[in-house]
Amino acid sequence: MRARSVAALIAVAVSLTTGAAAAQAAKSLLPFPNNTLTVRDKHTPTGRRVHLVKAQMPRNKSGVAIDPRPYNRADGFSPGAPILVHVRGLSSPAALSRIHAPTVDNVALSLRKGSPVVVIDAKSGKRQLAWAEVDMNDSHPATRLLEIHPGRNFREGHTYIVALRNLGRRAGRAHLGKGAHMKKLLRRLAKAGIKRRGLYMAWDFTVASGRSIAGPLLSIRNDAFKRLGDTNLKDMKVQGGSPAFNVTSVTDLTPAQDDQIARRIAGTVTVPCYLNQPGCPAGSRFAFKGRGLDLPGPGTNTINANFVCNIPRSASASTPARPSLYGHGLFGAATEINSRPLEQLSNEHNIMLCATDWIGMSRNDVPTAAGILQDLSGFPKLTDRVDQSMVDFMYLGRAMIHPMGFGANAAFQLGGGSVINTQRLYYVGGSQGGIFGGTLTAVAPDFNRAVLAVPGMTYSVLLPRSVDFDTYAQILYPSYPNEAVRPLLLSLIQQLWDRSDPDGFANHMTSHPYANTPSHKVFIEMAFGDHQVTNVMTEVEARTIGASVRTPILDPGRASAKRVFFGIPRIKHFPFTGNAIEVWDIGPLRSVGGQTLGTPTPPSINKPNRPGVDPHGPDASEQATGRQQASDFLMPDALSKITDVCGAKPCYLAGWTGP
Repeated sequence: MRARSVAALIAVAVSLTTGAAAAQAAKSLLPFPNNTLTVRDKHTPTGRRVHLVKAQMPRNKSGVAIDPRPYNRADGFSPGAPILVHVRGLSSPAALSRIHAPTVDNVALSLRKGSPVVVIDAKSGKRQLAWAEVDMNDSHPATRLLEIHPGRNFREGHTYIVALRNLGRRAGRAHLGKGAHMKKLLRRLAKAGIKRRGLYMAWDFTVASGRSIAGPLLSIRNDAFKRLGDTNLKDMKVQGGSPAFNVTSVTDLTPAQDDQIARRIAGTVTVPCYLNQPGCPAGSRFAFKGRGLDLPGPGTNTINANFVCNIPRSASASTPARPSLYGHGLFGAATEINSRPLEQLSNEHNIMLCATDWIGMSRNDVPTAAGILQDLSGFPKLTDRVDQSMVDFMYLGRAMIHPMGFGANAAFQLGGGSVINTQRLYYVGGSQGGIFGGTLTAVAPDFNRAVLAVPGMTYSVLLPRSVDFDTYAQILYPSYPNEAVRPLLLSLIQQLWDRSDPDGFANHMTSHPYANTPSHKVFIEMAFGDHQVTNVMTEVEARTIGASVRTPILDPGRASAKRVFFGIPRIKHFPFTGNAIEVWDIGPLRSVGGQTLGTPTPPSINKPNRPGVDPHGPDASEQATGRQQASDFLMPDALSKITDVCGAKPCYLAGWTGP
């Protein structure tokens, strides 16, 4: 451990019974992340291991410190969580403007020669796209933290240097450490054109390796499919046996009952359970072996993962439906596929949607989540169970396309034959299903096309900008009342969330696939001004996965950014066969006949967009043209394409036809 960490521990080795003392202890983690919070470890891919000490960890109102042990299994830090530091005087957007810092509205400034906020790759010296903001959720300007975000996720295993310079007199004297390591940082900065003159602070951190972030999920995925007899997951060929399943109900619907769906089927799929309680109930978690991330096998432990499938009226034995998994919204349930727009997608385009619960963040997990928010030591109960749900989804998908799976069961047959076209599986997800769908896409062996509706990534950044967080903040904030510590709480738990959040998987979602994993293509549908999933992180996800954007993106003046979608290539012609993002707009805030319509341009600070209509709900799935576009993409490789359904204008929603 370096001297700085030792000194910090000595400084906080005092009574931690008061809120002030607990806050002071947590401040010893700043700036965060930081390689001074690691130790050398020759057994990890990065050569490091995170080393947090209980005395440093934030405490709740009862004085209970967050357990550091789950964090100390990692060999580095998050590729996308906020970088946090306190700088005196940088307490408002106006203060950032005075020093010409890169912000969410002008990310390009981070690449400017004189940028006061700089992040470089320590090895190559290459400048990284980044933006800064002040935590405006802290009502005390003097304690507000500066948050630095990557405009494109950092690379696994790479070390990055953060440098702050030319911050003005209000920031006070420079905070540059001494010793051999600081001299090394200064040399690397100088080589990258960042001179010592005007330098206020510099530090480095190492991003965790792919094995550290994705290793647990890939391990249980590989083991689960090995149990079926399939060890080659890259070839997208169904081998081995089908997952066991049980149909519990079959409901034939008359046209009067449902004019889109002919049959609704419910049941369970038997999946190996990798959590530490029989049946993987809410509150269970991984039982890692030793201090690393190795997991024991499930033995005979299994979970009966629920499923609901809708057979559209357009499906028959002679015209079998394309099978697609569906991922539901925040703390929802599989029955979300019974919504009208999804039923229309199914019937209009002959797609059989099947869904299971995102356990860990499903309706049945709400009580567990409420408990976790009161003591964040329990956070693995959420992230680990979401990892298990990924295997549940993959087993459901395999049962959908296996010759001896669903199609061999009478429930999925009409007129004497199967109604499932088993040539290829697909994925559609919305909101939370669009978020976690990105993770599932990165590891899925049976589908290589995914439509992610109103998605984003990096929950630590999504939450303060989401109206959905209002409810959960009523539990978290009283439990952790010190406002200055809350950004640190979110950045900390992102280290664990990365094992299921696409923030940890985005670098492999489309290109650079994981070992024994096929490559995938993704189509993102974004709702401009989204109240629930901030556009900011949809854009970062698009940059990270290499998506191109349809133009015109928005009407002139609609966005506050200086250069809209900076760093994201434009689609030059259609049909397009790459990864793509498309923006849909319900128009600006306005009053029509006494009715409030539209939504304003989202705020540039880390607060939710609140006024007007939330475009998160009336997304592209509610447009016939949007559903056609999704169908055109969810095709076998030779046929899959993204078509232009909006013409010469931006894409509009909910009756808006433009200014």
